[in-house]
Amino acid sequence: MSAAVPAGRLATFYFFYFAFLGVFAPYWALYLKSVGLTSAQIGMLLAVVPVTRMAGPAFWGWIADTRGQRAPIVRITTLCTLLTFCGVFVDSSFVWLLVVMLAMNLFWSGTLPLVEATTLGHLGDRPGGYGRIRAWGSVGFVAVVVVAGYALDYTGIRAAAWMIAGLLALHAVTSFNIPEAPTHPHHNDHVKVWDILKRPEVIALFAGCFLSALANGPYNTFYSIWLVDHEYNKGTVGMLWAMGVVAEVVVFWTWTRLSSHFSMRSLLLAGYGITFVRYLTIGWLPNTAAVMFVAQLAHAATFGFFHGAAVALTHRFFRGRHQAKGQALYSGIGFGAGGAAGGLLAGFLWDRVGGAITFSIGAAAAAVAFGITARWLRIPEPARN
Repeated sequence: MSAAVPAGRLATFYFFYFAFLGVFAPYWALYLKSVGLTSAQIGMLLAVVPVTRMAGPAFWGWIADTRGQRAPIVRITTLCTLLTFCGVFVDSSFVWLLVVMLAMNLFWSGTLPLVEATTLGHLGDRPGGYGRIRAWGSVGFVAVVVVAGYALDYTGIRAAAWMIAGLLALHAVTSFNIPEAPTHPHHNDHVKVWDILKRPEVIALFAGCFLSALANGPYNTFYSIWLVDHEYNKGTVGMLWAMGVVAEVVVFWTWTRLSSHFSMRSLLLAGYGITFVRYLTIGWLPNTAAVMFVAQLAHAATFGFFHGAAVALTHRFFRGRHQAKGQALYSGIGFGAGGAAGGLLAGFLWDRVGGAITFSIGAAAAAVAFGITARWLRIPEPARN
């Protein structure tokens, strides 16, 4: 990787961005349960995160591409994310928390796609270097999730809100160190985004992304509750989350080698297939700790293979002045619309049919993503060494 790539500054941002998620993803649902919310209300509140990703990234991406600058937008969105989250200390009623989550996530949802586009812009024709920069985000998650789990066993789950606020503050500080990346002209700059979206391979990619996020809905919303209900303590819950992300770090750290030996399509198919098996396992064998441990290692494929390949393909399809919009669409259609559908569906089903069936429905969504990708994602791959 060239010295011209500000890898350290970008890696620091990823570290604190995902360190925040190291508390939010595993423990926020438990916090919401502790303030008296029902499973359906928890599902609705957590669905706010992907719902806002349907519009937030596109809005901020459009502003960034119009201005030709991403870094100032990143700073604004991170600061406003912190300020709006602090509303949780005012009241804990469902309606108020819904307002807070909506406001917070409208800002937060726009940050990562802009940084992804910035990182790939700095890398230029060396996108294989993305993995080692992005891996530091996973390291940040792991560094926090285990410590937070044991700390919350000692302090009580209500301390999670204060931990999140502190990490969001560090996240905002690091945003001021994000360097602007040049936007390289591309021969497809004159092509409209809608014309790119209509291509069969792009439809197949984003359909798979939508279904993958839907499949993750039960996991993102109820995994920690599922474990606690089966008598795992919060420290163990944190360890299991951490093991999944450690596996993800290995994938990102070796991404250059992986991407030189396997096509992006093959990595997507592997990710979807392993996701299918993983969620059936989590749903039907939660009492077997060793099996749950192995299921968490499968996160290497469920997220690592999937995200690395999806970002790379999005970057390939949306070039030049469309880079930020492309990453915003990936985030909005996949993590946004798909995540919202998965979270709302999980919240609706959880108390009605139980966790095992809910996780099985998530597994079925991954199977459909596999079928769509195998049938329609047909693209020429660049030469590999």
